[in-house]
Amino acid sequence: MSPRYDVVVVGTSFAASFFLLRYLEHAKPGVRILVLERGNEDTKPWQLANKKHSSLEPEDVFENETPDKEWYTSPGFGGNSKCWMGGTTRMMPADFQLHSRYGVGTDWPISYDDLEPHYCTVEKVMQCAGPADSPMARSIAFPLPPHRFSDPDALLKQHFPTGWYQMATARASAPTGQRGVCCATGICALCPVDAKFTVQNGLPDLYKDPRITLQLRSEVQNVETAAGVASAVNYLHDGAVQRAEGDLIVLGASALFNPHILLRSGFDHPLIGKRLHEQMPVYVTLDLKGVKCYNGSTVLSGLGYLFYDGDHRRDHAACMIETWSSPFAYRPDDALRIQSGRWNERLMLGFLFDDLPQDDNTVTVSTSNPRMARVRFNGYSDYAKRGADQIPKMVDKLSEALPIERLVGTSLGSTAAHIQGTVVMGNDPATSVVDRYLVHHQYRNLLVLGASAYPTCSPAYPTLTVSALSLWAADHVVGSAA
Repeated sequence: MSPRYDVVVVGTSFAASFFLLRYLEHAKPGVRILVLERGNEDTKPWQLANKKHSSLEPEDVFENETPDKEWYTSPGFGGNSKCWMGGTTRMMPADFQLHSRYGVGTDWPISYDDLEPHYCTVEKVMQCAGPADSPMARSIAFPLPPHRFSDPDALLKQHFPTGWYQMATARASAPTGQRGVCCATGICALCPVDAKFTVQNGLPDLYKDPRITLQLRSEVQNVETAAGVASAVNYLHDGAVQRAEGDLIVLGASALFNPHILLRSGFDHPLIGKRLHEQMPVYVTLDLKGVKCYNGSTVLSGLGYLFYDGDHRRDHAACMIETWSSPFAYRPDDALRIQSGRWNERLMLGFLFDDLPQDDNTVTVSTSNPRMARVRFNGYSDYAKRGADQIPKMVDKLSEALPIERLVGTSLGSTAAHIQGTVVMGNDPATSVVDRYLVHHQYRNLLVLGASAYPTCSPAYPTLTVSALSLWAADHVVGSAA
């Protein structure tokens, strides 16, 4: 006889954890929740001792058919909260309405106003740092003060007061009682002072709740369905086949593994596993005259919104610019100038362009080993590429504020480390897999959380929206049950 639970949750990263955080606030004392995590605990001392954030390597969990395009993932307790860099930008209101405003892409089935209160909650939980001003409407201030600008940031802010802002981030700018203050060394995947929010350091009591049974080393194989409902989850635990029944099944296993589980379960919607996407990252290096760089108080110190929103989005991609104050761990070969006394008169910028998801960028089931997801990326859209073509004009605009001596070079990044799409949300079951609350259109007791639901790709970092969406979904589940 298989054990039965009120809720079975797959995954322990942002999506699953913020869903549980809100669900448990309203759940009855006797509710039974099973949480299945594929990896190990991999505590922070273990991570530092082993110089990696997971005991499972990416090649242990998925095959990359196009290896020039990297996809970052960190199986194990806390998931990608262990390896992220801590960016917590909100999406802009127009990001939710690309088609209705600009005639491209598709609209989300929710709005910025729907998520705004949930953004506020996530920022409080993560103890985010950010500026007093903002490119979008906010109902509350950031919990922590902003990080210090670099000198180039300060010049850009002075010249473009409504176009340049201090970084919104879950890298602590002041003591929190739980985490250290960002040391600005740029080793963020293995933060040596535990300054960035993770599930391990930010929600330490969540999985200690007596209503939760956390089972590590539990690899989900499929979801059973019967009579129009999701009825059970089959998984391998330490190599043994296990089965758990649940009244509510919640997948929070990322945009790589949510579709992989659904496909292995026999779900046949034509969009499952399609439209894998992330921002198109282009890195630009500039030499400045007399302006010292790399003196902000965190790895990424400024964000530029000069080329983000506007009618140009009808023709080409929006762009968010990030200022690197500690690029040495990521781009050691060209971070410094060689001239005596001018080594840090070099500015490194990241240009993140939104993309229109393509059906031929996919996650499927490996034919050689069905336990592995198989990833294929055929390229960015022409829309994103037309955005990148604007970089020379963008640099000319920045030169109004910065004494740019020369453009040293540009390069396309191998990843933005943001995995999105593959189980898209929408109002129409014919053109989406889950609805506006991340509930499966056909199996109404099955939720698919996380960035896999993203129907389009904004320039903003996705994690804050992932977490806010989980609160939004949990509120719906609790309200429906009531």
